[in-house]
Formats: sequence, structure tokens, C-alpha cells
Amino acid sequence: MSAAKGSGLATLGLLGVTAVWGSTFVMIKDVVGRMPPIDFLAVRFSIAAVTMLVLFAVPLRRLGRAQTLRGLALGVLYGIAQWLQTEGLALTSPSVSGFVTGMYVVITPILALLLFRQRMPLSTWGAVVLAMFGLGVLALNGFSMDLGVLLTLGSAALYALHIVGLGHWSKPGDAFGMSAIQMIGIAAVCLLATLPHGGPMLPPDTSAWVATLYMALIAGALAMLVQTWAQAHMPATRAAIVMTTEPVFAAGFAVALGVDQLTTRMLVGGGLVLVAMYMVELAPRLRRRKSAEALHHEV
Repeated sequence: MSAAKGSGLATLGLLGVTAVWGSTFVMIKDVVGRMPPIDFLAVRFSIAAVTMLVLFAVPLRRLGRAQTLRGLALGVLYGIAQWLQTEGLALTSPSVSGFVTGMYVVITPILALLLFRQRMPLSTWGAVVLAMFGLGVLALNGFSMDLGVLLTLGSAALYALHIVGLGHWSKPGDAFGMSAIQMIGIAAVCLLATLPHGGPMLPPDTSAWVATLYMALIAGALAMLVQTWAQAHMPATRAAIVMTTEPVFAAGFAVALGVDQLTTRMLVGGGLVLVAMYMVELAPRLRRRKSAEALHHEV
């Protein structure tokens, strides 16, 4: 498979993943209204982890010690991020949660700079300021920020760290094993968090079980596998940009299902955040195009 074709398939895969993630915000909001958020996560990711252990036992055994430890660390990061995001979603609307979660696309290049000394253009700093202003329009209530928004913003930072780490460590041949070991780490975090109250409560009814199974197998196991494979074929910042469609899908599902109403504040605040997100990717492309045109004119 050519590099260009692999990159194109990776982009399509991530788009599919973000559509699935966007569809879960309303379902999660419903389920966590009837059971503790951390219990829901423990059940969801335990099912996903057991499924992946059964399906990918051989690739998991083939992982070296270093990759196994890296995968576990990434899983722990992702598990804490999921916990914060779900607790935040219980306190805010699906649309706001989706847009604030999307802030990881701005945080990702900043972490890439700090951790791996990747140079960040001035346009990215502008995107950070614009995104924070958009977040304020979207989510601030008076002069204080909701606890739900703060929790979700913390999850966005951890998602960004996960994206940077996964982009740095993921290899195409390790996708099955790496996705499985990450899921084990996620499940471990969530199960440990339920120990103070005696372990996880199970979903209370059939509809909650259906939603939990969908989020465990499709939005959990399958999504982690696709993301791990895709990030082996593209830089972390590009992956984050592709995943900016998640808050768009989340808001779309919330409005379409009648959970949220489309408001001017949502359009303006969310629009500013999305503009900031795309600035991170589009500005470098425009600079490269101008450089190529200048070189062509000189020749």
C-alpha cells in the first residue's frame, strides 16, 4: 500500500470513528442519568477489554516490553480522560461537551512542542487565543465556568496527550496488540475507581445495556483499533484535526434528536472553536503553497 493511499484510508477511518464518538454523547447523557458515570465506564471498557483480549491475544503476546508499558500508560491516560469527560457530561449538555472536548486539537500541537520540541508557527498561537475566546462564548456562565466544562476541558488535555503519545509510539504492525493493551489500561482505571463503593453497578435496564454494548464494542474496541492503526500513518496534529469533526457530529446528533436546541451562542462559540481548530492545519498548508509558488516564479 502506498503512503498516500494509507494516509487517505487512515483519514477516512478516523472520520468514521469521530462520527461514532459523536453519536454517543446523547446516549451517554441518558445512561449516566440512571447509573453512576464511573460504573458505566467500568462496565463499558471491561466488556471492550475482554473482547479485545479474546480477539487479539496473539498480537498482544507479540508486543515487546517497551510497547506493552507504553500501551498501558496510554490506556491509563485515556481512562482518566474518559472518566473526566463522562463526569463533565453529566453536568452539561451534549453539544457543549462535544465542542469543549474538541479543544484537544488546539492542545495537541502545544504538547508536541513541549514534549518533542516540534516548532509551532505563530498562527497556532493565534488559534489557541481564538479557541479560548470561542470556548468562553460557548460555555461561560457569567464570570465563572461550569464544573462540567472544567472537567471536560481537563479530559481534552489528556486526550491531546494520548494523541501525541500514540502518534509517537504507534506502529502499523502493532495496531492490534497496542489497541488491546490500551483497552486493558482503560478498564483497569475505571474498575479501580469503583472499588470505594464495592465495584461497578450494572446497567439498570435493556436500553441501558444496548447503549453500553454499542459504546463498548463499536465506540470502544473498534474505535480504539482504528485510531491506533490510523495514527501510525499520520502526524499527531493532523490526526487531531481530522477528529475535530467529533463535536460537529455531537452537536448534530443532539439537535437532530431534540436534546438540544440550535442557538446563536452555540453557532458563534462553536464556530470560533472550529475555526481555531482548522487554523492549526490550514495555515501551514497555505505557507507551503506560497513558498512553492514563489519558487516556481523564481525558476
